[in-house]
Amino acid sequence: MSIAAAVTGAATAAVHAPVHHAPHHASPQRTAPRREQSPLNPSSQALRAAGSGASPAADGARAHIANLDRVLGKPPRTPSQAGPPSSKQEQESEQEPLNIRHGLLNALNLSFFVPMPGMRARMAADEHMSPRSLMHMQQLLSADSPRASPRSTIGPRWRALHGEGGWAGLLDPLDSDLRRELLRYGDFVQAAYQAFHSLPTAAARHRGLMLPDRSYRPTRSLFATSALSMPPWAKRPNTPEWLTQQSNWIGYVAVCESEREVARMGRRDIAIVLRGTATCLEWAENLRASLVPLDGEPGEGKQAGPEDPKVARGFRSLYKTAGEKVKSLSEDVMDEVRRLMEKYKGEELSITIVGHSLGGALALLVADEIATTVPDAPPVAVVSFGGPKVGNAAFVDKLKQSGKVNVLRIVNAGDMVTKVPGVAPRLPLSKEQYQHVGAELRIDSKNSPCLRPDVGPASRHDLEAYLHLIDGFTATGHPFRYDARRSVIRLLQLQKGNVKKEYVNRARELGVDPAAPADVGRSMAYGNCPVASPS
Repeated sequence: MSIAAAVTGAATAAVHAPVHHAPHHASPQRTAPRREQSPLNPSSQALRAAGSGASPAADGARAHIANLDRVLGKPPRTPSQAGPPSSKQEQESEQEPLNIRHGLLNALNLSFFVPMPGMRARMAADEHMSPRSLMHMQQLLSADSPRASPRSTIGPRWRALHGEGGWAGLLDPLDSDLRRELLRYGDFVQAAYQAFHSLPTAAARHRGLMLPDRSYRPTRSLFATSALSMPPWAKRPNTPEWLTQQSNWIGYVAVCESEREVARMGRRDIAIVLRGTATCLEWAENLRASLVPLDGEPGEGKQAGPEDPKVARGFRSLYKTAGEKVKSLSEDVMDEVRRLMEKYKGEELSITIVGHSLGGALALLVADEIATTVPDAPPVAVVSFGGPKVGNAAFVDKLKQSGKVNVLRIVNAGDMVTKVPGVAPRLPLSKEQYQHVGAELRIDSKNSPCLRPDVGPASRHDLEAYLHLIDGFTATGHPFRYDARRSVIRLLQLQKGNVKKEYVNRARELGVDPAAPADVGRSMAYGNCPVASPS
């Protein structure tokens, strides 16, 4: 056959051959990208104009959204419930699924108790994400669970990360190891919320707790009891009993039992985890903001002065009141701390008390009692997400002078809970006013490329929003971290109205339904761990 005939035959075969469509991730245009004018190129003039707020920003974002499938590449695999579990622990999780009462969880959100002016306002300029943020969308939505940053050995510096020195030089800019530790402790609090709202009436021995870190094992359930009781006239026929009962499950104690993790962290960590407000009586206790002596009412003939440590009446009530069938939160915590210290006597230990909202306030009371009543207590760190003020200046000084307690308050700008209780007009002395204690890490919802800049109080106080912002925070005045790895699935499901519509629409295209209840099996849990009975 001649060369000309061969060429003609090959051309004919090419014409009649079936056309092969390249997958999105193998688009032919990648061989010759137009980097000079593409709005997807971070170094292009269009993107620089977008960052400065010029009009080409909206055009570039619209062009990118219109061609989003090609840019983002292969869509993520839609999680499926089918298929056999890969381990015995996963089989147990399948047999005992944790059913999150999504509607109830939102019904107890701060948004239903606090007005939110402007929360639904639409700002056209703020509805657009930067092209680079959109390129990061697939990674965030494809994560089946929160992906922590890679673990590094922190043994040589664990005391600094635990608060020795007041976290000096670690908060702004935020140390990457500290960020990872904060996210882990925040997920511990999320696990407490989910365990409570899934089985609010269950006894401790029947409750399933799904910890996000398998190296920790829960050892004790914790209950908080209100000194108040619901008057009969206030009860409604269809109101769940747990909403009005005096004693409720509020958290747990867990200890790190993985020897590999103990070696990585440089010590064995005891975590005390406390959720925020969930019941009617807990809300009522929050409103009892008068200052009372920390150690109880003074004896006959004595009167507490401004130099005496005082705390909010409602917080002390929840901490010190015992229930009919359970000990007080104070007794339970102290018994378990002493038991674990005795069990691991001779080892390097630390105690980390972490809480959100009300849990952050109770965490300070726990820390104070450990420092006061346990002479040989290991270093104590308090990590508070959106916590309120707790006590007066004398209480703050007492914590500082103990030499054992370090407090880190994480505050989202505009979170009203962190500003209460406010100034008491009947207390003219500054020492009798409420004061914050500890170091502060300040974040801001406006820095998130995902959240709307006009979000209301509910979003600013939401724990998942806190963790999303911490994962993206680098330093004050710096943009959101583009290599942040935390999934935004739960943020979409819990804060849909506060998420930019491009994220919501793209989530639906990728198979994530923002209106569906939060799927704990995908977004939080790594295993189903039973919580020990208080007995």
